[in-house]
Amino acid sequence: MAILGHYGGLGSLCKLRKLVGSGFPAQERAAADGLLAVLPEAAGIMGGSCLIPAEWRRDPLLLEMGLRLTFSALVDADHLDTAAHFVGPAGSPVTPAADMSDLVRRFETCRSAALAGSPATEVNVLRGELYDAAVRGASGPPGLYRLPAPTGSGKTMTAAAFALHHAARHGQARIIVAVPFVTITEQNAQVYRDLLGPDVVLEHHSAVDQEGRRSKLGAENWDAPFVVTTTVQLFDSLFGRMPARSRKLHRLANAVIVLDEVQSLPAPLLVPILDGLRLLTEHFGTTVLLASATQPAFQHLAVWRRQQITDLVADPVAIYERLRRVRYEWWLDPKPTAAEVADRVAEQPQALVVVNTVADAREMFGLLAERAPGVVRHLSTRMCPAHRRAVLAEVRRLLADDEPVVLVSTQLIEAGVDVDFPAVYRALAPADSLQQAAGRANREGRRPEPGRVVVFDADGAGRPPDYRTPVELTTLCFGPGRADPDDLPMLQDYYRRLYEATGTDRGPRATRIQEHRRGLDFRAVAEGPLIDAATSQARDRRFAFRMLDDETVPVVVPGYDGRADRLVTQLRASEGMRRDLFRALQPFTVALPARLMSRPEVAALCDPVVGDLWEWRGEYHPDHGVDEGAIAKEMIW
Repeated sequence: MAILGHYGGLGSLCKLRKLVGSGFPAQERAAADGLLAVLPEAAGIMGGSCLIPAEWRRDPLLLEMGLRLTFSALVDADHLDTAAHFVGPAGSPVTPAADMSDLVRRFETCRSAALAGSPATEVNVLRGELYDAAVRGASGPPGLYRLPAPTGSGKTMTAAAFALHHAARHGQARIIVAVPFVTITEQNAQVYRDLLGPDVVLEHHSAVDQEGRRSKLGAENWDAPFVVTTTVQLFDSLFGRMPARSRKLHRLANAVIVLDEVQSLPAPLLVPILDGLRLLTEHFGTTVLLASATQPAFQHLAVWRRQQITDLVADPVAIYERLRRVRYEWWLDPKPTAAEVADRVAEQPQALVVVNTVADAREMFGLLAERAPGVVRHLSTRMCPAHRRAVLAEVRRLLADDEPVVLVSTQLIEAGVDVDFPAVYRALAPADSLQQAAGRANREGRRPEPGRVVVFDADGAGRPPDYRTPVELTTLCFGPGRADPDDLPMLQDYYRRLYEATGTDRGPRATRIQEHRRGLDFRAVAEGPLIDAATSQARDRRFAFRMLDDETVPVVVPGYDGRADRLVTQLRASEGMRRDLFRALQPFTVALPARLMSRPEVAALCDPVVGDLWEWRGEYHPDHGVDEGAIAKEMIW
């Protein structure tokens, strides 16, 4: 199956059986004879005993994962061999194995220098204790680990320290840190570069999908000692089938995988995700660290019910109590209007407002721009990364200078973005989102009073469709007269109820994916099963493994920065796919929903550049980015 799919992608066992049963075409037989003439020892392998390990043959899911890693190794070797053919063996791009002990020394030295002179606040003392606990825990055997770290407790650095010390102790080849959003990828990658050096850290994400193009021959195959990527890239690759996406997978064996903000993993895909991690840890020498302030109760799911998970913190409840820096206020009944929320926010000299939709963020920004006495800024995914970074830099400066500032944002602010406000107003959302938002209030614990977290349920506010059940359970478990969202025992009970209410263990999508995995139907896993094999080749993508169901289209926005216009011009004039230009364009690229791009009036404002990259010729608003609102009236999440 690996050989058959090494150009066109992994297919299915059914397809392989049909091919073998019908006999090989003369052309392929001639190619095989030519191979054996050059490599006669191959005949002995082909005619010998079964190459598939007996343990794999006893477990269909293990066999499926083993074939994925084997396929990955073959594809990567093929690409590297081709590159060596053109540049010569001396120019082979294979990176020598890293000295993890040396990287540990480098990390610890740079960390000590960075922390020199830091005040001995309660928060810093607790961060040090958490760090020391993680380093001690790194001496444990490879397997599953959990780091329940409150927001603002230094999780980014602590998780990396565990991974480096653990890899050095057990001879593991690399660390792979996966986070849910590109914004955090960029932020964390810079932290790790500062501690380890740019030669060590590979940041792998892309706003442009280059899969299948010739330029992908030299694309990242995670041949680096420290990789920072997104959970979308990691798991869409793990359960994908195409060579370009799969070639990195064999790097997961004998590695340490850090899953940051693990609560963000999509519930409908938890069963295959957790099963894949189980197989990697049990059979391929991988260690997995789950890092989050809101640790999901994965042990309540059948797929992990028997898994041994080691907690790096002996008493997380005590840690959370010591680091409690906020108080919650609830504004739910009667429901306020958006204008009433804006009135109250405008009374605060510094405040963060987090809402659930792009449309609500724009409305709240407009209301506050009329009311707030200081600077008002906006963040959403309709803004390109360079724009978002500039806004965050300005907001951090105003906060540090104690200047009045209000920031309105969608949920993208919650997962690890380092800002510290005295007050946070959060639209009603699932409990984990409420706690994540609270992590932006009094983050450093230096304010004389606890930070305020006001949870409001504005009349007419929008919510993503998948929020319905989690929000209902949140209001049952948390709120006035009940627990706060940072109550760990109640949070575990909330997750247990959520998994039961949503049928996570037996969801139709996860069930179908697992069935196709057992049957070695890789195409059905990645693209969904055939709808009606007798009439067409159309596939039902509702049952495919896709981390993001809402497909997006990368669009460059020259309206933000003139450099983007020049880069697009160069790209159009260049021959082939210039990866350096694609990389340079990433800060000026917005991922628009494909369903929005399908609207003729929106598509009319986009010019094709190359491949699947487009150029936005519509308005780019200086405050909230791509402004399709004037031509597209639908609610956009």
